[in-house]
Amino acid sequence: MNVNGHPYRTIWLKPGDERIVQVINQVRLPHIFEITDLASVEDACHAIRDMTVRGAGLIGASAAYGMYLASLEAPESGFEDALQCAGEALKATRPTAANLAWAVNRMLGAMGTGTSHSERRAIARREAIAIADEDADHCRRIGVHAMPLISAIALRKPRQAVNILTHCNAGWLAFVDVGSATAPIYAAHDAGIPVHVWVDETRPRNQGASLTAWELGQHGVPHTLIADNAGGHLMQHGLVDMVITGADRVTGNGDVANKIGTYLKALAAHDNRIPMYVALPSSTFDFGLRDGVNSIPIEERDGAELRYVAGVTEQGDIASVRICPQATPARNWGFDVTPARLITQLICERGICDATQDGILSLFPERR
Repeated sequence: MNVNGHPYRTIWLKPGDERIVQVINQVRLPHIFEITDLASVEDACHAIRDMTVRGAGLIGASAAYGMYLASLEAPESGFEDALQCAGEALKATRPTAANLAWAVNRMLGAMGTGTSHSERRAIARREAIAIADEDADHCRRIGVHAMPLISAIALRKPRQAVNILTHCNAGWLAFVDVGSATAPIYAAHDAGIPVHVWVDETRPRNQGASLTAWELGQHGVPHTLIADNAGGHLMQHGLVDMVITGADRVTGNGDVANKIGTYLKALAAHDNRIPMYVALPSSTFDFGLRDGVNSIPIEERDGAELRYVAGVTEQGDIASVRICPQATPARNWGFDVTPARLITQLICERGICDATQDGILSLFPERR
């Protein structure tokens, strides 16, 4: 994706010093575009925990690079123990996204094939890069598979934009490149299909307002910011043609954990007979789970995220302001679970399938 005309991924090894991992600091967006250096596994843990990096795919890639950094730090004596400890520390940063543990386990497995510490460090570097490259490629393929869904709607309403509602940020910033929910939007826009995106603000951290709107603007995609609670109203009045969201974990039967508020959008879409699609790379599936509501761990974050809002003042300063009484407590769940029955279809790098166990296994027969 381009930023002011310059191509960027969200994570990469620093040119000239591959002991450093560089990321786009998403906490500073959209007001400041800043590159942050990660020099240790502790830095990687902090970046994931405080949401310098966020989004299922990017969390996975960041964990992979974190394990690479751990391999560089690990002492010659106790090398294996250090890697295991680093892996557990990374897994503990955020519990909901399936990609995190998947990436850590894949890195440990790959490094386990090495016969010396130096070889394991070289393997760690290659594997982290491979995970990042795969994430970008899988998102690109999601766009290829899903663009015909947008094209079909465009054919039914010539000379009108296809109105797409999304929630939170499942775009380029949530992955290594391209994004999941945004991949078909970018593909359609680049192919000349008129699209317009309704961008939920996505309280409490406002990732829709600060991240999705920013990256859509960078790519030139028409979009409009709306309050989180406006989606149902738009659907009732025929102003939404389809809903596309990302996911942080999807069970083997198609239940979807995504940013808090996704469930309400799915209910509104179902009531108004509007298709609800969920886009995800295969690394987001948790094939062993069958009951998302009762089995997926839901992260509860600091209530301060709900009680305070950050923004830019008229003087151009970034400030945080409290929006509730000083003594008011807050509960801040980061995700909710949308039951499979409310989802039209799932879109991944292998194709499109129904949100059912049989549908998912049709794309992943090796999981039977």
